[in-house]
Amino acid sequence: MGLDAFLPLAFVIGYLFGSIPFGLILTRLAGTQDLRSIGSGSIGATNVLRTGRKGLAAATLLFDALKGTAAVVIAGTIAGPNAAMVAGLGAFLGHLFPVWLKFNGGKGVAVYIGILLGLFWPAAVVFCLLWLATAFTTRYSSLSALVASFITPMFLWWFGHLALAALGAVLTLLLFYAHRENIKRLQAGKESRIGEKT
Repeated sequence: MGLDAFLPLAFVIGYLFGSIPFGLILTRLAGTQDLRSIGSGSIGATNVLRTGRKGLAAATLLFDALKGTAAVVIAGTIAGPNAAMVAGLGAFLGHLFPVWLKFNGGKGVAVYIGILLGLFWPAAVVFCLLWLATAFTTRYSSLSALVASFITPMFLWWFGHLALAALGAVLTLLLFYAHRENIKRLQAGKESRIGEKT
């Protein structure tokens, strides 16, 4: 199989990794209420935090990031950087639109970080620092994600990683789409802050 012929399979591998709903799995194992019935209804770490279980939220963040990293590393090891990027896109789409949950998944922040970690780790560090700085000053998880994802592709472009910057731009557009309701609430001043239960 040529490397280009592997790209569709790399996408499928990425999608399958990305579609594993760790937040839902971990909260069910812990006996909490259905994660989709609280807060934003998302299956990601921020919504897990609204259950009051910080350990579960941290574990969700870690596993969601690692599934993005795993998809990228596995595909990249088999068929090189193009396959790694395709797998990263697949993982992101799998997290946002998992077939097992009727295509209603998470917001993609942790997976974005994991993908960056597997492709170019300094970009993952930049993303996290931007997220933390924005979260510290505003206490809005959604705004932190929007700011970090908006700036990260520019960082990649600035340092000459044009293909990664293009992938980052696509992931950012998808992340903004996933946060469309958060954006409306931010504009209306009704978005919940980190640590608040809704």
